[in-house]
Amino acid sequence: MRILVIGAGATGGYFGGRLLESGQDVTFLVRAARAAQLARDGLVINSSLGNVVLSDPPTVQAAELRGAFDLVLLSCKAYHLPQVMEDMAPAVGPQTMILPILNGMRHLDLLDARFGPERVLGGQCVIAATLDADGVVHHLNQSHSLTFGERDGSRSERVERVLAAMSGVRFEPRLSITILQDMWDKWVFLASLAGITCLMRAPVRDIMAAPGGEQATLQLLDDCRRVAEQNGHAPSESVLARARGVLTEQGSALSASMMRDLEQGGLIEADHVVGDLLARAGQSAESLIMLRTAYAHLKAYEARRARRS
Repeated sequence: MRILVIGAGATGGYFGGRLLESGQDVTFLVRAARAAQLARDGLVINSSLGNVVLSDPPTVQAAELRGAFDLVLLSCKAYHLPQVMEDMAPAVGPQTMILPILNGMRHLDLLDARFGPERVLGGQCVIAATLDADGVVHHLNQSHSLTFGERDGSRSERVERVLAAMSGVRFEPRLSITILQDMWDKWVFLASLAGITCLMRAPVRDIMAAPGGEQATLQLLDDCRRVAEQNGHAPSESVLARARGVLTEQGSALSASMMRDLEQGGLIEADHVVGDLLARAGQSAESLIMLRTAYAHLKAYEARRARRS
């Protein structure tokens, strides 16, 4: 199976690197500077679950991309997706599977419109990783799962082939027949975590130490739950119980990557992670006070950032 991994940052570099490590035919679509760095230093992954240095990994730049791949693993930031879709288009043929592992759901609409829904799988990942200034991928915890599946819930021959290609890798591949629900479950949790930690500019432990912090967190989670329910993907009580436990854990240093991006003055996925959830609420959005407040906060940050730049 020919696999094109979009980017070689923290997420794409980790999962793509693990696939390459296992002997799969992997090529990374990267910009010129990252291609030169990888050719010089290799793809370096530091992880408590196994370090690896992959010398001179195969790379290609958008202008050089020719011929269809069997699988495109897509892990870019949402705000880069429009350009990435144009860059990857020459790699998408009639039988190509596109496996996006972005957060939220809006990217599915965009990919469907550009390439056709028959080519787009559902997918998500659970990992904490970062890319340092030297281009080294640092895996920060014990989680490294990649879940995928047909959006209609079938267990097709093609997704079985993807699962086979991922056998023997040093991450956890999971073929799901409920991938859309899995994605909604993650979205509800992530929008709650990103919304509250950005709004409060604090990790969970500090929010829990503040008067009203727990109440605000649980109200935001309930707002997100209501949107999922309205769209036919209500999280189960066990999923919600886990989310409540993580979001209100005393002493937890957890915060969303969006908060770190915001504090560093970077671009954020405000519209994709929080705004799109609010948009899918329709007329009931007026009653989602915490979700609306979190979104307004993120958009005010974006407006200030745009003005200053």
